[in-house]
Amino acid sequence: MSEAKRIDGKAFAENLRKQVAVNVKKIKTEHSITPGLAVILVGDDPASQVYVRNKGVQTKECGMNSFEFKMPDTVSEDELLAKVEALNADALVHGILVQLPLPDHIDEARVINAINPDKDVDGFHVINSGRLATGQKSMVPCTPAGCVMLVKNALGDDLSGLRAVVVGRSNIVGKPVAQLLLNEHCTVTIAHSRTKDLAEECRRADILVAAVGRPQMILGDWVKPGACVIDVGINRIAAPERGEGKMRLVGDVDYDSAAQVAGSITPVPGGVGPMTIAVLLAATVTACCRIEGIPEP
Repeated sequence: MSEAKRIDGKAFAENLRKQVAVNVKKIKTEHSITPGLAVILVGDDPASQVYVRNKGVQTKECGMNSFEFKMPDTVSEDELLAKVEALNADALVHGILVQLPLPDHIDEARVINAINPDKDVDGFHVINSGRLATGQKSMVPCTPAGCVMLVKNALGDDLSGLRAVVVGRSNIVGKPVAQLLLNEHCTVTIAHSRTKDLAEECRRADILVAAVGRPQMILGDWVKPGACVIDVGINRIAAPERGEGKMRLVGDVDYDSAAQVAGSITPVPGGVGPMTIAVLLAATVTACCRIEGIPEP
């Protein structure tokens, strides 16, 4: 069997950002409205700082307004909630994102659920979770939405009747991606650490989504021949071949062995990762149109 088609998330995300820029220009021209995304960063976690900076750059590149608010990790929960409420009331802000994780003294769920659900571009608010679960119009978590876009890019728009197995049951990826695939008329199984014979469950999947946070856990002989494999995992492991103390990124799937069996597969890095910010930008445009009562592009 020939090696699987490599699903290029970086190229797909670049095209999506270009489309977002076209849509933003149209909204500005036809309605004199500029979509605005506000990001709150608490503390000085280096990875979060890089991620927020990239969001800001790409938001501006698409022609949108970017608002960044940096708060110390000593900020009180009440102060953070007050900032969220101020952004809820700001007519220039259509999307609000609070960068996670938050310091231990702050209740993440309380902060997320303080965001106006219509401005919740991360799709984490309990109301958006409920809307998604009941098939209503909702804001959708960005990484799961990006996963489904990549699946459709590989398999086509009609996923009806395909068997999907999602390995991982987090509220951020596992549950919402399962719901999105269910909405696409797939037959969906959510597997996890306590699933009996996990390998056998995975072998049944036409679409296999790995989101467990365990490096290279899913091996090639767990993959159904010809399956579409979406690897959400980003794990750092030692890379002695690159020198002492060097690290490299790998997914939750053992790429080399899985690529010999799968029909299509996302690499790590360069697969699901680049999709998240691109989908966030698209979600901000969607939120803007719904809030302003104008047609969605």
